[in-house]
Amino acid sequence: MRALIFPGQGSQAVGMGKALAAAFPQARAVFAEVDDALSQPLARLMFDGPLDALTLTVNAQPALMAASLAVLRVLEAERGLDLARDVACMAGHSLGEYAALAAAGSLTLADTARLLRIRGAAMQAAVAPGAGAMAALIGAEIEAARAIASEAAAGAVCDVANDNGAGQVVLSGDRDAVARAVALAQARGIKRAVMLNVSAPFHCRLMRPAADAMGTALAAVALKAPVVPVYANVRAAPATDPQAIRENLVAQVTGTVRWRESVSAMATAGVDAFFEVGAGKVLSGLVKRIAPGASATSVGTPDDVAAFPAR
Repeated sequence: MRALIFPGQGSQAVGMGKALAAAFPQARAVFAEVDDALSQPLARLMFDGPLDALTLTVNAQPALMAASLAVLRVLEAERGLDLARDVACMAGHSLGEYAALAAAGSLTLADTARLLRIRGAAMQAAVAPGAGAMAALIGAEIEAARAIASEAAAGAVCDVANDNGAGQVVLSGDRDAVARAVALAQARGIKRAVMLNVSAPFHCRLMRPAADAMGTALAAVALKAPVVPVYANVRAAPATDPQAIRENLVAQVTGTVRWRESVSAMATAGVDAFFEVGAGKVLSGLVKRIAPGASATSVGTPDDVAAFPAR
């Protein structure tokens, strides 16, 4: 059984999607539609940079989604991919969940681009610059990370933002609390604990204003049941009811991205081949460690498309 997975923020790179657009009209059509939806030449920024502008949250989120959807449309046209027939389920990491829902027909491409622009702006504005932080704990199991976060909070916010699997947990919250968590982790022999270079403390309770903004934005958008079940980050389980999908996307802004549990649940359900659709190979690497019995392949270039198994 196959699953498609869609990358999140951090996978962006200048040049992503450029070769695909040069080779396939379906990719060019995706980029043109996203540009029109945002009234911005986002594709030019993706193809040619500069990287600092592409990395801005308001640009990176719709750009990564566009790169993923361009690959998907080319796979459908060139390799005969039929989601309902060929794919058991899908999931995306953080903003990648929006890409998965767009791929599954739950959201239109234009609405997804606009929602991610709103999401990126709202997440960036939710916390004053410098007030929040995120840190990665490498070699920490989830229960140990939760205990460290709880102790470090000391009345402030320090939450588990991402349970990425393979002993990789990300914490998020008030800067001083996250710094205390790093010190605690180091004192307790966690293999590596480092502050991350991020623009805001994503996926923690400090993001409540952004969650409220997304609640308003999602309420105004039409949602359909996806043609393929999409695993929700905050539930680590598939959701098909449009209202449940809305609620999950709002909860996702402040909630933990339960990637380890999502991949494990898909593997338990019978998925033995994961395909990372879009930019980078981050999720493929995580899958190989979470579900070592499954294959994980990234699909982002014309050569990757040519190598994609049709059935």
